[in-house]
Amino acid sequence: MQTMTNALRHVLMRLHSLRRDERGVSAVEFAMILPLLVTAYLGCVEVTQGLSIDRKLSLTTWAVADLVAQKREGGSTGNVISGAEMSDIMNAAKAVISPYPNNELKVVVSSVMVDAQNVAKVDWSCQFNSTARSKGETVTLPPAMQVPSTSVIWAEASYAYKPTVGYVVTGTVNLKDETFARPRVYDSIGLTACS
Repeated sequence: MQTMTNALRHVLMRLHSLRRDERGVSAVEFAMILPLLVTAYLGCVEVTQGLSIDRKLSLTTWAVADLVAQKREGGSTGNVISGAEMSDIMNAAKAVISPYPNNELKVVVSSVMVDAQNVAKVDWSCQFNSTARSKGETVTLPPAMQVPSTSVIWAEASYAYKPTVGYVVTGTVNLKDETFARPRVYDSIGLTACS
């Protein structure tokens, strides 16, 4: 019996000393906090990359609208954009979205004519990885852009953002942007062909 009591006393003393031992507390706390830190880090990376692509998308629509709107006379074409020029404009859109893959980028640029009755209709439309608007399609413009007897260049872009890790932000996030610009030199810009 004495041996049993001594053994029990020894086990209780050992448990009591383990309870006061704080050498492993930091490791246990770190193991508990690590998943939260990794989640926060990956979430920050994914959100930051998404915001960066969204900003590049805004720059893309602005660049496309601006390049079309500033068409200047070039040889015998006057206010008409050639297929080669439109190809260059779409290549510029791909360059702006870089370093992100341009296979997820969709761009549509359209010339919209607003008639004397204040009805806005598509005059022409070109696209990259998307579907162009139909000629004669009636569209709604922002009130500041819908001025009778004028034209507007309308650039639209979208990007299907797929997070690299997909740990915090899952699935595809569809980003969209649009920009409107008035032709600078001419009342309207024509088009011979899309690229």
